[in-house]
Amino acid sequence: MTDTDKATAQDTQTAAPRGRGIYLLPNLFTTAGLFGGFYAIVAAIQGNFEIAAVAVFIAMVLDGLDGRVARMTNTQTEFGAEYDSLADLVSFGLAPALLMFQWSLVHMRDLGVTWGKAGWLAAFIYVACAALRLARFNTQIGKTDKRFFTGLPSPAAAALMVGTVWVFADLDLEGGNLIPLAFVATIASGLLMVSNVSYYSFKDFNLQNKVPFIVMLGIVLVIVLIMFDPPKVLFASFLAYTLSGPVVWIVRRYRRFQRRKNSD
Repeated sequence: MTDTDKATAQDTQTAAPRGRGIYLLPNLFTTAGLFGGFYAIVAAIQGNFEIAAVAVFIAMVLDGLDGRVARMTNTQTEFGAEYDSLADLVSFGLAPALLMFQWSLVHMRDLGVTWGKAGWLAAFIYVACAALRLARFNTQIGKTDKRFFTGLPSPAAAALMVGTVWVFADLDLEGGNLIPLAFVATIASGLLMVSNVSYYSFKDFNLQNKVPFIVMLGIVLVIVLIMFDPPKVLFASFLAYTLSGPVVWIVRRYRRFQRRKNSD
């Protein structure tokens, strides 16, 4: 369940009390996503970095399905929302951080004890920011503009992290040779999650509306590109989304500065 799905689920819950027990179908998708994150951790520990990255991306797909299944079957509950947040912390917090650490940041210990501590502390910063991001989102449901997320969504941050590993592992480049890149990517991804930078949520995109024929053609081309080179295309897509927030923030600040300058 993505951040958008959680907000929709929260908004569509009825006030009528529900019986004891939980709904099986949406929570099965959440559990499958949790398993994907756990499997990614196991694979990262064993040095299977590409497999771990794929497992996180699969967890992202499952995370997007559970909310939709819950809405389609009218089985949204507070339990499901809380369970999903805990699963997200594993799949999009712990798993990407450990994968990046095992792939690259662990090699910082070769530079000295202090640098070694900096490596695992960078990974911890990412995990802590992911937890704070999820907690903040849960407390802001219904209080902010639903068209935008405040801070980088945790699935997108995870995609940037594991996508970095997947791309360079696919290019046969060792993480020990890319320590500065890994360190910056980990810290930046974490801080963007807890920043006040706005990101478009795509919530106003309704799949039931009619679209021009060229849109369908574009979707087909995107699928072809992803299948042609999954690591590069997925990484480039999420990198563009990650950069869109700061770019829009800078443009808005520049325009505001220009208006103030002209008014003076």
